[in-house]
Amino acid sequence: MPSELRLYLLESIRTNTLLNFFAHGQRIMKNKILFSALLSGLAGTVISGSLFADYTAELSGNISLDSRLFFNDARYPDQDEHSFSIAFEPEYYASWDDGDQRLVMQPFFRYDANDKERTHADFREFYWRGSFEDVELTVGAAKVFWGVAESNHLVDIINQTDLIENPDGEDKLGQPMVNLAFIKDWGTLEFFALPYFRERTFAGKDGRLRGPLVIDTDHPTFESGAKEHHVDFAVRWSHYFGDWDIGLAHFSGTSREPIFVPGLDSGGNPVLIPHYQQIDQTSLDLQATKGDWLWKLEAISSRDNNGRYTAFVGGFEYTMVGILDSVHDLGLLLEYHFDDRDELATSGLQNDVFAGLRWVLNDVQSTEVLAGAIVDSDSQATFASIEASRRVGDYWKITMEARAFTNLEPAESLYIVRDDDYLELQITRYF
Repeated sequence: MPSELRLYLLESIRTNTLLNFFAHGQRIMKNKILFSALLSGLAGTVISGSLFADYTAELSGNISLDSRLFFNDARYPDQDEHSFSIAFEPEYYASWDDGDQRLVMQPFFRYDANDKERTHADFREFYWRGSFEDVELTVGAAKVFWGVAESNHLVDIINQTDLIENPDGEDKLGQPMVNLAFIKDWGTLEFFALPYFRERTFAGKDGRLRGPLVIDTDHPTFESGAKEHHVDFAVRWSHYFGDWDIGLAHFSGTSREPIFVPGLDSGGNPVLIPHYQQIDQTSLDLQATKGDWLWKLEAISSRDNNGRYTAFVGGFEYTMVGILDSVHDLGLLLEYHFDDRDELATSGLQNDVFAGLRWVLNDVQSTEVLAGAIVDSDSQATFASIEASRRVGDYWKITMEARAFTNLEPAESLYIVRDDDYLELQITRYF
């Protein structure tokens, strides 16, 4: 590991200036040699530096191999019918001061043999957190999840979506932040200052799950003159009342969801350029636990350059415990999506229904299956998926995912990926 990088890491951790490190890390990550050195020396830097007199530490993580098989021929040049990639995600956790202070580092790296845009690196988490009676302070890159719905997390706006990892939008990039949380009897009140914006990831020209025009992620545009350095703010209050859990939040800053503007790349080829607007968004997430029923609602009211719009997703999950006198549980899920922008909704979920099944075997291998489909109520366009996972021994896990797009008309937002149905197999080794 380069000595100057090691010294910078030590000084960053000593002074808790992880945000400053992360901003420099954006440039470091673009150099594969430096990032490889960073991964190999990250844990050793903390341990050998003897930064803290007494602390407990743990190093864990996983490495995974995955392959996607596409059922249809590639529609665009340079695409393949199959893909292969490897991902590495270590995690270092240290705590001291009777557990009131902790340091978490979770770098992530993926190499994809087909799509160079999917070969990428990130700090999923790299933060210090201190607990002081009923106050918590977090500084660094972290992941924050808001929401209760299964099929779409409308209110989850802090972290950017890592879309090249999975089209379901569940994977997130680490977000630089300062987070101050007050944990009181009347609820938890959190304040967020987000000083650096993460751009969304998209497939490159060699990748699948893209349209005829490649998205030029190297030249995004921003409404704010500060571009990615615009400081976003958010506040959230959450609490529970008996069987009810509630969250109220407001976000002001750069939208995590870009709009696309036609343009030309450096070679004069037509591309789509992502443009990030400034928005103000107020949100509500609500969940009621009533016996075997979970009732869920996420709703937002958001304002951008095109005016204000409202959207929500709501529904239920009913779990049949010990179905047919077995140890298996079967969950039935139903959710409805609404967006008053109608066909202009960027998510494509303006009048759609999600129905699904969650089968949990409750066996030693933790076998689970989730299958479902989102259907457009107007056109019957359908996005279907199935996810299954099973542990093998103490350290291995096998995961299978399948995605399919059917009944798509040219006006549908998913029409551009109509030939990208695929099956993915992933083998993960934990340590």
